[in-house]
Amino acid sequence: CSILGRMGFSVKHGPEIETDFYNFEALNIPADHPARDMHDTFYLKSKDVLRTHTSPVQIRSMLAQKPPIKLIAPGKVYRCDADTSHSPVFHQIEGLYIDNDVTFADLKGILEYFLHELFGSDKQIRLRSSYFPFTEPSVEVDVAYEKKGTLQWMEIMGAGMVQRNVFRQVNYDTESLSGYAFGLGIERIAMLLYKIDDIRLFYENDQRFLEQF
Repeated sequence: CSILGRMGFSVKHGPEIETDFYNFEALNIPADHPARDMHDTFYLKSKDVLRTHTSPVQIRSMLAQKPPIKLIAPGKVYRCDADTSHSPVFHQIEGLYIDNDVTFADLKGILEYFLHELFGSDKQIRLRSSYFPFTEPSVEVDVAYEKKGTLQWMEIMGAGMVQRNVFRQVNYDTESLSGYAFGLGIERIAMLLYKIDDIRLFYENDQRFLEQF
């Protein structure tokens, strides 16, 4: 937050229990969209959901104010995932910047600056073409690390230019405005910084693990 704050991003928060509209519909993920499979979700009896990302904060902010918008949304999120690199509960920070003439080059520049500030200027970073329903074009961002003497890559972030359908959901002008969004997992970053190989260790409350921090 402090690194992104130096670049002019303000911090915004939102509820962890969200409506289908804010978590899916407004982000170009309608009910029959296959992208919902990427967000294996905890549903409540009310048909609300435990938010699967902090992107609903972006929608709430866009509905509440006019551009320019430059924000980050840190918080807890929930998905039905569980293995060495996925947890049913984890933390994200998402960023959003909307204004006139925002380009993919702006996004690439801010991601490289942020990751080099966080991990060190010597770290290799790569962008891979990907798909997200709320950005187009979209990329996944990897950071290189060493494991047993060999170079490995860990995906820590998704990013892209805000999809025009998202602008339409919040009544923004799709002709004059553009913007980028990015989201990263905080535990994934901690895994790289502290050489932790299993995300589940953060939530097992093992005293031996916790006392190291």
